[in-house]
This record gives sequence, structure tokens and C-alpha cells, in this order.
Amino acid sequence: MRKSIGLLDGVVIAASSTAATTSIGIGLGLTAGIVGLHLPAIMLLAFLPVLGIAGGYGRLNRVEPNAGNSYTWVGRTLSPWLGFLTGWVSIVSTVVFMAYTTAVTGSAVLQLVGQAGLHSVLGHPLDPESTLQTTLLGLVVLAAATVVATRGLGLAARLQRYLLVFEYAVLLGFCGYGLFAGDQPFSLDWYNPFTIPSLDSLAQGMVLGVFSYWGFESVFSVGEEVRDPRDASRGGLIALALMMLLFLLAATAFQRVLPLDELADNGAQGLTYFGQKLAHQPLAALPLIALTFSAVASLQAAVIPTARGTYAMGRDATLGPVWTRLHPRHRTPVAGTVLITAIASAVAVLALVIPTVTDLIGAAVNAIGIVVALYYALTAFAAAVRFRHLLRTAPLEALRAVVAPALGAVVLLAVGGYLVRSFYLASDHFELDAGNGWFQLLVPALMIGSGLFAGAWARWVRRSPYFADGRGTDAGRLLPAPTSPS
Repeated sequence: MRKSIGLLDGVVIAASSTAATTSIGIGLGLTAGIVGLHLPAIMLLAFLPVLGIAGGYGRLNRVEPNAGNSYTWVGRTLSPWLGFLTGWVSIVSTVVFMAYTTAVTGSAVLQLVGQAGLHSVLGHPLDPESTLQTTLLGLVVLAAATVVATRGLGLAARLQRYLLVFEYAVLLGFCGYGLFAGDQPFSLDWYNPFTIPSLDSLAQGMVLGVFSYWGFESVFSVGEEVRDPRDASRGGLIALALMMLLFLLAATAFQRVLPLDELADNGAQGLTYFGQKLAHQPLAALPLIALTFSAVASLQAAVIPTARGTYAMGRDATLGPVWTRLHPRHRTPVAGTVLITAIASAVAVLALVIPTVTDLIGAAVNAIGIVVALYYALTAFAAAVRFRHLLRTAPLEALRAVVAPALGAVVLLAVGGYLVRSFYLASDHFELDAGNGWFQLLVPALMIGSGLFAGAWARWVRRSPYFADGRGTDAGRLLPAPTSPS
């Protein structure tokens, strides 16, 4: 693949994948329903372990840029099986994200046309909460985003750059205005994590917060296409810091403008309601347009790192050779990009069993949050093990490459484990219902279980050399095989 992007493009890809506007637009209302008026506190708390893990990602990428990133790093440092599982759940969670983001995108478009005065088509009412209508519309947008992604990172990054500029201008304008125009009394208690209602609220709020920061690592999946590996590390950290500042600003502004019941009740349409409280039309539509742009950019940004991950796994023969086919002109993994889109579209259609967009988002976000906590933690432990020698030779550097990632991993595993226990105890039977605790556990269990089955297939049917010691291909070059498997 071509080395075609620099620092600014890396920041844009990481920021688009994180999709701050989408997280703010649909996530703050959902999180407020769990942690109450402590949105700023939970976003700060979630940032700390993710920042520590980002240090591990950056250090690993500096010494070994690879399209597989955590799949390769964990496989070579901890275990090939853990490495494969890390790569697999990263891909599957992104596919689930793309599936529900099609509904988010469609919902935003339907809300937008509704504000323009169009409420029905051919006598059928348009409903932004209908998963059928929103998914069908979102799939059209996903197909268009896929076409752009196949034409190279340069074009995709330029398009996302313009979308981000508009999104951030709208967010900064409305949230900045909301800080002063809101009539809800400001309280420093909003930033106090010790007054969060319960441990259950803290755990689920942390998972939702980590989910909001999820995506910064997408810049490491294009590490082989970045001119300087250090730019990928810088891009990821810059994007992460920007996200934190935006989340704090938006969380504070939302709580200044909206009472808790209004913030929680509007859920996936929180940003739209926030805009309507602050301005009249047509200005009130700007946050909704920004949300639409963010959803479109995040769909495209999700395709890019996932196709690179499957490309790396394909050249290691842990997945089939079809995933390694590059576009003859643009040198992008075109087959993987199209296949990922097709699979995400199929999952989106299956998700139609969940009737409303808000329920779909809640089920998907909790499942993805648990899985993300797992593969972030594995990557962080890989960094801590790989660079443990720095504890003796460079203690200051070890803080960033060993200590901080390890602490972040422990926190995420503890939070994820507590949430799993809470979901298990919340129900005594299974129902096909987004609010059922056992159903909420089924989705991450299927993600992980399918990874074990796929790993066994790759190991004993495909006979991938990757499982010898996690060493496979590095930037397209086959690495030497070990003399004997261990």
C-alpha cells in the first residue's frame, strides 16, 4: 500500500472514527440516564485509562507499524491466540458499530427532512425512530461511503476534513452559547465522580465513556500508509485530547441547558433537542446537520481501519486470500472494503428485530463497550510486557509505555467484568429484548465465541503459520518462521 498520508490526515482519520458529534448527539442522553448530572465526571474518568492505553499504542506503532496493529502486537508479545482474538473482536465490533450507525445516519436524515416539512412519502409517515426506515436509508449512505474509501486514503481524509470543520464549528458555537444561555444552575458536583449514584452506574457509565473515545486507534491501522510512523502516534493522541475537550464542553453545556429528565428522555435525539432549545429554525437545524455529517464520516472512517485489519490477517493466512486483494490503481484493500460493507449491511438487516433506534443503540453500545475494553486491555498488556525493560533503563519513558498502559488495562477489565456481572444478575431468564441483561451479554459473548471458532479454523484448517508464534507478515514482507513451534 502507498505511504500517502501525514500528521493532519492521521488526526482527521482518528477524529472521524471517534465521531465526537455522534457520541455527543446520541450518547450523552443515554449516559445521563445512567449517571445523572455527572456527565463531565464520567467523561474525565473514562479518558484517563484510555489515555494510558493510547501511550501503549503509540509506543508499539513507533517500533512496528502494521495494518494489523493490536492483532499483530498482541500475537507476537502475548499469544497468537490472544492476538487473533484481539483482531477478530476489533473487526466484529466495528461491523456491529457500522450496522447500528446506518440506523443513526438514517434517523438523522429523517429528522432533517422532517424539520424541512416533509413528514410522509407516498402516504407513509416518516419515523426517525423506525429501525426499518432508518436502516434502509442508512445503507444507501454506507454504500456511497464505501465507494469513497476504495479510492484511497487521501480522498477519504480530504472529505472527512471538510465534514469535521463544519461539525466542530457547530459544536463549539452551540455548546459555547449554551454555557451562558442555559438556565440550569451550574454545580462543581457535576465533576465529582464520588457522588455518582452507584457502582452499577459508575461501571456502565465508564463503559459508555470508553465507547465514546473508541476509534482513536484507527490511525494505527493505517500505519503502513503514513509517511512517518511517529505521525500516526501523534495523530491518535491529538485526536484523543480534542475529543476529551469536546466531551467536557458538550457535557457541561447540555446540563446547563437541559434538565436531567429532558436530557435522558431524548436519548438518541439529544443533540437535535439541544439545538431546538437554543435557537429557532433554520439555525436550530445546524446541530442535526452536524450529526448527519458525523455519522456519514464515521461510517467511512469505520470501513478504512477494518479493511486494513482484515488485509493484515489475510496476508497471515488467518483469513482467506480475498482480503488481501488491492485496487490496481488506488492500492487500497478494495475486496475487504466491499466485503466489510456487505457484512455490516447484513447485520443491520438482522438488527431490524429491535424495533426502535434508541433500543438498538443501547444494546449495541453496551456490547461494543465490553468488547472494546477487552481488546484495549490486551493491547495495553502487550505494550507493558514488550517494553518492560524500560523500567530499568528509562524509568520516565516506562511511565508512558509500561505503567500507564498496564493501569489503564486493569481499570478497563475491572469495569467490564463488573458490568458483565451486573447484566447477568439483572435478569433471571433470556428475552429478545434490548433491556434484558442476558440479551445484552449474548452479543459480546457471540463476538468472542465466534473469534475462538474462527481461530480454530485458521489454526487447524488453514494451517496459518501465524499460530506458530504470532509472527506473520510485516508490511507485506514474510518474516522468518521459527525453527520449532512453542
